[in-house]
Amino acid sequence: MPDTTLRALADEYWDVALEANPTMATILGDHRFDDRIEDFSTDGQDQHRSKLASLLERTQAVDREGLLGDDLITYGQLTGELRDDIELIDKRLVELASDQMTGFHVSLLQAVPVTSAPDPETAHRMVERFRQVPEALERAAERFKAGAAAGRTPAAVCVARSLNMIEGYLASSVDHDGVVTLAGPTDWDGEGEWRSALRQATEEHVRPAYRRLADDLSGHLMAHARDDEHCGLGWLDDGEELYATLVAHHTTVDLSPEEIHAIGLEEATEKLPAEYAEVGGRLFGITDPAAVLERLRQDPSLRYRTGEEIMADSRRCLAAATAAMGDWFGRLPQAACLIEPVPEFLAPDSPSAYYYPPPADGSRGGTYYVNTDRPENKARYETASIAFHEAIPGHHLQLAISNELTELPAFRRFSLSNTAYVEGWALYAERLAEEMGLYEDDLERIGMLAGDSIRACRLVVDTGLHALGWTRAQAIDFMAANSPVSVDEVAIEVDRYIGMPGQALA
Repeated sequence: MPDTTLRALADEYWDVALEANPTMATILGDHRFDDRIEDFSTDGQDQHRSKLASLLERTQAVDREGLLGDDLITYGQLTGELRDDIELIDKRLVELASDQMTGFHVSLLQAVPVTSAPDPETAHRMVERFRQVPEALERAAERFKAGAAAGRTPAAVCVARSLNMIEGYLASSVDHDGVVTLAGPTDWDGEGEWRSALRQATEEHVRPAYRRLADDLSGHLMAHARDDEHCGLGWLDDGEELYATLVAHHTTVDLSPEEIHAIGLEEATEKLPAEYAEVGGRLFGITDPAAVLERLRQDPSLRYRTGEEIMADSRRCLAAATAAMGDWFGRLPQAACLIEPVPEFLAPDSPSAYYYPPPADGSRGGTYYVNTDRPENKARYETASIAFHEAIPGHHLQLAISNELTELPAFRRFSLSNTAYVEGWALYAERLAEEMGLYEDDLERIGMLAGDSIRACRLVVDTGLHALGWTRAQAIDFMAANSPVSVDEVAIEVDRYIGMPGQALA
């Protein structure tokens, strides 16, 4: 039997986590907080920290020696996450979240397409949330300004990408706005009135709030932002300490940036070139690794012409993996994996793909989002490895099954805090797909190597930017020289690392 005290503490922790992150709670199918929105004010963060500190104290009072089996895992994970959550609040990282990757203003726009209201009560509560968007974004902007005033200036390129996303959203049709078209209850005679309320909230609250945030970003933050020569955390007074915290948060390892940098260099410049020579010889009759990379970058026949082509190939890869997974795994997810294009207004500044896990209420499956923007910059050979990483047998298989392990505490089923575990499985899945026979030819196999190159380059580039004083141009040049990714895509990747220090190391 599970230890009842520990289980109660685990359940309380998850309640506290969801209360502080109501948007995520809704995505996960927990509708208790649908009429609330995140509070990024200093007072809000302090109140949340107080609850976490109390939970940590009470968890540490549990007799660890008396725990057995799975309870030991729960205890270790719970204390680890509590310490980590407290540390992130203490470092005031919200002050730096004006970027295109970690900012709430971006995650809210990403969340709306995977948000649904299953019943009329929930639907009305969701309207209340959207009416609170101005307060949430205003509090976030206040924290951004406070950070800049204290010397925690953002990177200009990240502010620019945030602005581009917001302007793209504001330029999009209100008729197709994700809030206005939010998935609601079926066969509900109150839908018309509800849709009118959603539209009113969008026009009077949501969009004006994003307009004011854009004005704050362009009129205040951009004036104080760090240029491309000084875009890493290391240029901030407390940057070294901040980066150490984020490296530990995302990787859980105790390695110096210099050690991580060296690991990436060895992978990118010594180990992977031999594999490129082998596959490139079969595919192109070229065994010089640098020449193979150049062919992959420059051959126009290896690029897409339309977004529809990208989606067609992505659907093919997902279908093949879905059909094969039963022969390789004893337990399969009950939730299906859906596939959708990244919303148009987000796509220019978003990565090649991302994934949202299914909610606990079964209202939808997991969703694999594919970026179809500027298809001429997207490589045909990358599609398969990306699909196997983001969907099956990668994120969907691991996260959907995890969500369905109902005997475990909820925080162990749904928490995404351990980046290294989540991304580690997905990276392994790219190589596992080769064993499963999912790569159709050497062109798709070389895409698997391209994925490995990107990950190896990330170790070099992320540490270079945030610990070793690299410029944005240095990072782009290194990644462009040691991976087959186009320069345009490399720039998006590098800017992601600037905006999410440490995450790429996982």
